[in-house]
Amino acid sequence: MLAREGLLLIGVIFHIAYLFSIFDIYFTSPLVHGMKAHKSPLEAPADRLVLFVGDGLRADKLFELDEFGETRAPFLRDIVNLHGTWGVSHTRVPTESRPGHVAIIAGFYEDVSAVTTGWSMNPVNFDSVFNQSEHTWSFGSPDILPMFQHGASDPNRVETFMYPHEYEDFSGEASRLDVWVFDHVKDLFKNATTDPVLYKKLHEKKIVFFLHLLGLDTNGHAFRPMSEEYLNNIKLVDQGVKEMVYLIEDFYNNDGKTSYVFTADHGMNNRGGHGDGHPDCTRTPMIAWGAGVRKPINSGLGHDEFSAPWGLNDLQRDDIRQADIAPLMAHLVGVDLPVNSVGELPLNYLQADEKSKAEAAFSNARQILEQYIVKHNEKERDELFFRPFSGLSGANHPDILLAEITSLIDKEHYTLAEQKSKDLMALSLEGLRYFQTYDWLFLRSVITAGYVGWCIYCLQFVIRNYVFSTDRVPQMSFKSSIFLNLLSIAVFTGFSAMLYIQKMPSMYYAYIFFPVYFWNRIIHNYRYLIEAMSLCLRGGNVKFIGIVGASLLFLQALVSSFFYREVLTGIFLILAAWPMVMPRKMHRKYKSLLVGWSVSCICTSVFTLLPVEKGENIVVVVIGGVIGVFAGIFALHKLVKAKRVSRKLNIIMDVQLAVIVISIALVYMTSTSLQKREGLPPINQAASWVIIAVSSIFPFVYRGPSNEDYLARLLVICFAFAPLMTLLSISYELLFYVCFCSTVLLWLEVERKLYDDLRQSVSRSLKASDGRAVLIFLFFIDVAFFGTGNVASMSSFSLESVYRFTTIFDPFLMGTLLIIKVLIPFFVVSSVLGILSSSIDLQPFTLFLAVMSITDIQTINFFFFVTDYGSWLEIGTSISHFCIAELFIIFTIILFLLSRLLVGHLVLPKLNRIVDRMKPKNA
Repeated sequence: MLAREGLLLIGVIFHIAYLFSIFDIYFTSPLVHGMKAHKSPLEAPADRLVLFVGDGLRADKLFELDEFGETRAPFLRDIVNLHGTWGVSHTRVPTESRPGHVAIIAGFYEDVSAVTTGWSMNPVNFDSVFNQSEHTWSFGSPDILPMFQHGASDPNRVETFMYPHEYEDFSGEASRLDVWVFDHVKDLFKNATTDPVLYKKLHEKKIVFFLHLLGLDTNGHAFRPMSEEYLNNIKLVDQGVKEMVYLIEDFYNNDGKTSYVFTADHGMNNRGGHGDGHPDCTRTPMIAWGAGVRKPINSGLGHDEFSAPWGLNDLQRDDIRQADIAPLMAHLVGVDLPVNSVGELPLNYLQADEKSKAEAAFSNARQILEQYIVKHNEKERDELFFRPFSGLSGANHPDILLAEITSLIDKEHYTLAEQKSKDLMALSLEGLRYFQTYDWLFLRSVITAGYVGWCIYCLQFVIRNYVFSTDRVPQMSFKSSIFLNLLSIAVFTGFSAMLYIQKMPSMYYAYIFFPVYFWNRIIHNYRYLIEAMSLCLRGGNVKFIGIVGASLLFLQALVSSFFYREVLTGIFLILAAWPMVMPRKMHRKYKSLLVGWSVSCICTSVFTLLPVEKGENIVVVVIGGVIGVFAGIFALHKLVKAKRVSRKLNIIMDVQLAVIVISIALVYMTSTSLQKREGLPPINQAASWVIIAVSSIFPFVYRGPSNEDYLARLLVICFAFAPLMTLLSISYELLFYVCFCSTVLLWLEVERKLYDDLRQSVSRSLKASDGRAVLIFLFFIDVAFFGTGNVASMSSFSLESVYRFTTIFDPFLMGTLLIIKVLIPFFVVSSVLGILSSSIDLQPFTLFLAVMSITDIQTINFFFFVTDYGSWLEIGTSISHFCIAELFIIFTIILFLLSRLLVGHLVLPKLNRIVDRMKPKNA
């Protein structure tokens, strides 16, 4: 028979293996390689191109007039009025720096497989305008520049000038980052006057200059896009662009062979964040001028309510998609279109006749079609039962469409040829998506069979080991068992052969193996399920159906809470009314406990109604800390009065409360200093690190005696992690922690009192009534995840939370601190679960196994909710939801071990009457 450890090992391996399923299904790179390059057949209008990217610059903030009716960017506005073409560049979510720059420079949108690298670097090499150039000089952030050098066919072709990471400091004004860029561009051209090799390079054709201006984004994050710092930074950027243009034109003697593009990778919302699809994040400025670019047109075309206040209504506004900038730049400077680009050349931006535009559009269409052809050929070569894309088959075969467009150009039907080229681009992109999702049906079916199989397999194990004895249920016959095993082997072999022939990834074999194994064991032991069903039905069909239905409804409500936190509020209110259906004896004996439970549930329910996006409010943090300290003093006083705390432990807890008070003071002083632009005081920073290190480690180092009061021990744990929560709070998080701890501790007391009158033996088997504790535990896990934010996305947790520890931009350190902040409530709830298991006379692992058998009902839901399109917030949230549910078994094992470490040494007092109750009444 499979032991408990064996089940856990299988469960861990299964869930780790299936974790990769979403990446194999949803997040394989759409990029293909081996395409033939295409370029515009026309002579390049420019020898060189200068690309300015104002990181985090909103279109409205650049184009609008200030309160005095003056423009913040006089030079760029002069370009718009007199020299170039302008509009709004519409970015696609996720509105983040890396995908934004990739779209601008390489012409394709988010490669979702970049999730495997934490969205910091593309996992697959890609082509770009920089790669196609003769030489590129890039200036700016070390977070952006290396990815284009890393992916270049010749890294020496892309030269980078980067400031140190330490320069990206959120505690101060950041326009110096842009000054650094402008100064280093000036140095480059100055050096060329004395360096003949550099001078020669700068006079080659097909060269690119890239200026990445991060000051706007950094100031926007730190001070918000309406702040004086952000708006003044726009003025500085405008002046810097003016100086660069004059410098370059002077260096090249105003030869008219330079094209300029000014745009942004993404915008920014009013809170200083970005990533989602809010219009403030997706609308960025686009201005092009110089060689090959059309001059302004005096017309009101393209305007809407968004641009009405800008005072530009007499000039035509030409909007584009962000990925369209790459083919525009390639056309202007005369390089091959990036082979991975899906951008459509914006013909309205070109100073060219209709024939030239038609030829350029046709080259663009062939370049995108080339990607489709490569993908089509790959699938046709490997698939056993190949199904072609209907949109480019038969009468719409690519060769037929290409011949038709060629004929239209030859006949001088240029407008129609342009439209046909656009249609071909759209069909090619649709075909690429078709092949990207080609295997989804097969893989989704296999994965679903695996999850359903695991749930039943695990439930069967619990029934067999914790409900029935082994000899009570008859086993399958030997012949039937052999036949079933041979059939399972045949099924697995057949699928494996298909995977091998189609050259599928090796992980696919694991995806096939688990459902075959689980369903083999389920059929082997199906009689246990039948016996369990019979036992449940003895209480009545209606009651059984009602309990199962209510449990499934509760689980689905928990699934909904991942998307609608208000559901948790509703459950809290139901739990607040729970005492109304408790036995009357509970009301007589423990009235104050039940009132406390209801009040605590109502108070905690408020937090899941509050917005996850919150600004800094130190007053609320201080109030939460003060309430927490007084609540701790009150609880400690009650324990001391009941003589449940030793003198030594009393002193320890007094010191812990004092440390919490010091943490509150540190938060107030540090935040005040940052608000005054005085930076992070080194003494406060050091004190914060010391406090969280000592306080958080303390409960693991000091475990106390085995006969220590369980409630006192739990309070020590709550107090130990309170300073860490305090120092990482910016609003109501600390108040939530106080209410959450109070609620779970009261839950423990309620469950203990309910069970005291039901004790029948020292150890017992699992009963259906234990499902209540399992479901409430799952509920508190969800509340811990979503009480103060959406743990599935770090976007809902402000970076201000970590400014008491560091203000230097460090994604790993900042992310780690935010994750620790999320995990703090779990230390408490895991400890409570450890105490509860012993309190109701169950073996420590029993409740966990019961939890394990039902949690993948949520996982199946989230598996189908995963999306590979949308903002990082949407994509990341869908991934995180799935990962939270998928890794719940491992997470719960860790929580269980954590609870054993924190409270496992405690010996809980048992009732003296247990043995008496076990005796027959007539003995």
